[in-house]
Amino acid sequence: MKNLLYMMIIIGVSGCTLAKVNVEVLSERTALENQVLGTYNALDREMLLVASVRGVDSEGNIKPSRPKSREQQDAISAIQLIDFHSDDISNFKKLQWVGENNTGMLEKFTMDKESIPNDLQKFSGRFSNAEFSSIIDQVNSARMVIMQRVIDMNENLRDKDMPEVRKIFAKLNVDNALSGEKIQNENGEWYEKR
Repeated sequence: MKNLLYMMIIIGVSGCTLAKVNVEVLSERTALENQVLGTYNALDREMLLVASVRGVDSEGNIKPSRPKSREQQDAISAIQLIDFHSDDISNFKKLQWVGENNTGMLEKFTMDKESIPNDLQKFSGRFSNAEFSSIIDQVNSARMVIMQRVIDMNENLRDKDMPEVRKIFAKLNVDNALSGEKIQNENGEWYEKR
């Protein structure tokens, strides 16, 4: 901005004129990304409000909760399920049993139980292939519920926008991934985040 101001002063002092100067400042996020993330954050706040509302009135009587739509209840349950499994997912990622794919989902890899770090030995022994797959499937299903709820809550989004919404969630997941975790780029290639 300073450079533009200096340039305008220099041009003005030198007697030159500019026909038209267009200055566009683009943020790192697109408008669609901002809409999706804003709606997701509103959904997250909504879940926190549901969890923090007192269940009794000032006289000690149980208060009925506000009625919620089925979709709202499903989204809140999905967020809670993801939170419940977050420690397991984090450890699965450390073990490289899962990675973040380019569609916003977790991708299952082989459960290699041969080269487990000492701090994850006990953890890794607790899971059969079926249980591991079940957790990943549950979390992926919950992620889809949340993505659909984001579309439903945002007046500017339609079901046809789901592929873009999934890409935005994939980008968010990659941004939140830790060093050494597997992530998939837009071309479908897998690599470890640095």
